Amino acid sequence: MNTLRDIGEVAAIARLIRRLPRRRDIARGAGDDCAVVRAGAWDWLLTSDPVIEGVHFAADAPPAAVGRKAVGRVLSDLAAMGGEPCWALLDVVAPPDTPAATLDKLYRGLLPFAARRGLAVVGGDLARGPRLEIHAFAVGRVPRGQAVLRRGARPGDGLYVTGALGGSLAGRHLHFEPRLREGVWLRRWASAMIDVSDGLATDARHLAAESGVGFRLELPRLPVSRAAAAARDGRSALEHALSDGEDFELLFTVPTARERAFAAAWRRRFRLRCTRIGEALARREPPLLAVDRQGAARPLTAAGYEHFRGAEAGA
Repeated sequence: MNTLRDIGEVAAIARLIRRLPRRRDIARGAGDDCAVVRAGAWDWLLTSDPVIEGVHFAADAPPAAVGRKAVGRVLSDLAAMGGEPCWALLDVVAPPDTPAATLDKLYRGLLPFAARRGLAVVGGDLARGPRLEIHAFAVGRVPRGQAVLRRGARPGDGLYVTGALGGSLAGRHLHFEPRLREGVWLRRWASAMIDVSDGLATDARHLAAESGVGFRLELPRLPVSRAAAAARDGRSALEHALSDGEDFELLFTVPTARERAFAAAWRRRFRLRCTRIGEALARREPPLLAVDRQGAARPLTAAGYEHFRGAEAGA
């Protein structure tokens, strides 16, 4: 009998997606950062994410930071669709001997963080369990037909990423800024988009699969974070940038004909770094083609986080 470890996260998700219903009011179901449900003048974005002790944070992590991370993850999903945050529900699971003050600290961290970004926490539930868990469900919105999906990239489109990558375990995974302003602005520029939560290589592969393209990655252009460059664990800064995950930056494509105008408009609008790291290819196999400083190209397999199989999958 196959277990979840045997088949892995991606195959498990595909197994479940096949069972989901299709309806006229579902503009986009599972397979993106958010589901898109159509009602009136707006498309409504629905997303959920768990944050679990021992998986997403250490037992000694500050509860306020854990709360911010729980909210930040769903906000990042909304950003990846070009969405504006609206409401959230939070379910908290905790052992019975958890200090009541821990709940106070969780909410002391997450409520102002959410409110400053336009997200209202309107309820949730509380249950007992063996470890601390926060499950967040969020609703956002975009004008009808303007959600940026993962499946819009075309051959020749430039591939871009915001910010810097790698080294999130040094602390950034608890202290990151969801790219909401940038995501909303990118609705008029991006042909496809995803947030970098599982690692650049893995999430680029997701974007490629949904769009039916491959990507050429220019490895020397990857924006490596200071934390990744400072890591002393036997792995290179480039490996960290490709595989660490939980960067929560935006990875997106821009049509070739609009790239020059896009780059100029970005520089006028934002101080945040945005780097062109490659382009979409007509060939789908291999999904990722890595090009080094000498111009040599080789297939790059997914090398990010995958539940049920440990911290990394691929090489």
